[in-house]
Amino acid sequence: MSAKLEHLSAQLKLALGDGVAKLEQKLGEITVEVHVTHLLAVADKLKTHAELKFEQLIDLCGVDYSDYGDGRWEGPRFALVLHLLSISLNQRVRIRAFAADDDFPVFPTLVDVWPVANWFEREAFDLYGMMFENHPDLRRLLTDYGFVGHPFRKDFPMIGNVEMRYDPVQQRVIYQPVTIDPRNNVPRLIRDDGAHHG
Repeated sequence: MSAKLEHLSAQLKLALGDGVAKLEQKLGEITVEVHVTHLLAVADKLKTHAELKFEQLIDLCGVDYSDYGDGRWEGPRFALVLHLLSISLNQRVRIRAFAADDDFPVFPTLVDVWPVANWFEREAFDLYGMMFENHPDLRRLLTDYGFVGHPFRKDFPMIGNVEMRYDPVQQRVIYQPVTIDPRNNVPRLIRDDGAHHG
């Protein structure tokens, strides 16, 4: 590990204390796993602490681990992942927090810490069904308002649940159950080095 990453790791452990569940360094990047109950406090420290200054949220996304590692994953299903940048200190970090409940994944909103989180959280809600407590406007962002389900969940059917088409008799777009035959997908390959293909 480089001296810069060593220093950042030490500062993260010192500043975040009990909020850190796990800290690991791979491929020149640091990932900090955070307890979801501490996520809001940790986010505030990451942004304001003099040795961290992660003033920019680059990305916030959801992850569904339900079939990760070809079904060998043992642990919570849904995670929220943040990528942060400190412009003033030229450093980056990845933060991951797992939802406490696989059936109803809930996270605190980070909009008050990084306002840009607004649309990222709406995307995670729309695509993964993740809820964000105290979000100012949590509604679908990419799918239609009548859309059924959350398409990035691993258990979402590849052909979807409903389809829409123009009905010339009614002279409008209508929704109906999917009429496409289910298809077999190309099997996913897992290489020895852990990289996934397919």
